[in-house]
Amino acid sequence: MPPPPKVALLIETSNAYARGLLQGVQRWIRENRPWSIYLAEHGRGDVPPPWLENWDGDGIIARIENPSAAQALSRLKLPIVDMSAARLLPHLPQCETDDAGIAQLAASHLLERGFRSFGYCGDSRFAWSELRRGTFFKAIAAAGHPVSNFESPGRLDADDDALTDTIGKWLTPLPRPTAIFACYDLRGRQVLDACRRLDIAVPDEVAVLGVDNDEVLCNLAHPPLSSVIPNTMRTGYEAAALLDRMMSGKPVGPEEHLMPPIGIATRQSTDVLAVEDKPVARAVRYIRGHACGGICVDDVVRDSGLSRRLLETRFKRALGRSPHEEIVRVQILRVKELLAETDLPLAEIAERAGFNYVEYLSAVFKSKVGMPPGAYRNEQRPRPPGAPRRR
Repeated sequence: MPPPPKVALLIETSNAYARGLLQGVQRWIRENRPWSIYLAEHGRGDVPPPWLENWDGDGIIARIENPSAAQALSRLKLPIVDMSAARLLPHLPQCETDDAGIAQLAASHLLERGFRSFGYCGDSRFAWSELRRGTFFKAIAAAGHPVSNFESPGRLDADDDALTDTIGKWLTPLPRPTAIFACYDLRGRQVLDACRRLDIAVPDEVAVLGVDNDEVLCNLAHPPLSSVIPNTMRTGYEAAALLDRMMSGKPVGPEEHLMPPIGIATRQSTDVLAVEDKPVARAVRYIRGHACGGICVDDVVRDSGLSRRLLETRFKRALGRSPHEEIVRVQILRVKELLAETDLPLAEIAERAGFNYVEYLSAVFKSKVGMPPGAYRNEQRPRPPGAPRRR
């Protein structure tokens, strides 16, 4: 039996996002065939390690985030899969989380809460942050609302405490309430720290949403930070499958393989409804707390104290959708979460999401999401090697 392939992973271990990628690679190895893995201490954006030049391995999975790493890897005659949005070596296959999809999901989450003023707090050093910024701006502009962009001073390190004060100066003149989309959880924590220093109430005056769902960072924040959940497990799994094909001599083109996010982990930092109409706000809170219990619009009407016609009119004016549409939206979000994160059969998912019949769930899901529940589950899960992939 030939020895297992030697594969180097140039992926940092210092953050939850990268560790999710590594877990995806690990899962592929466990389900398919063994690799001899070389994983050295590596930080985001580090220069290539000296051993790389003479390394005698069979393949590399790397986050190529700077020109020096790109130059070093371009000299190697080895199969390589790139896991960075920077795309510094466009002739390589790229496997990445879908940054546009992440930003679109973030915009939807904040718009659904009734905000009319928004901000983006990014990190211009990284291509993925700029991609998220561009999509977020377009989504909010399409809804007819303004967005303020935080420009990080180049002289300050990303972890510098002075940067928190600079973020605070940016936040101070923004109208209240405002929703802030932070490019990743660490930046989201800095926004929350700035709010605390300025005695800005979160989420009532400023709501904050991060990315990566780093549970340690998010739950240590005050208040706990809501975050977009990228599908890092599937991203790492797909990258491993691509590299294995390349090491086996099978053709793999330089296409982008982008993995859509799983959903939003909603915590206290966005658990608010920026709607001035108090009966409507009460109705929305009731729906979000009971939608998966099988409620109907009549239940919402009884709880609101308004007539059905008046509630429908004011609800649509405030949120742009009807109470029934809001019930279905909350149910579908729950179905998507259960499809992506569990192996529960569809009948049990229907029951947990408040649908009386599996057939009705399937029909509603397809009309809202554009694909059947089974296809959505497959889209969110790692695939066996060689299975078709969506771009």
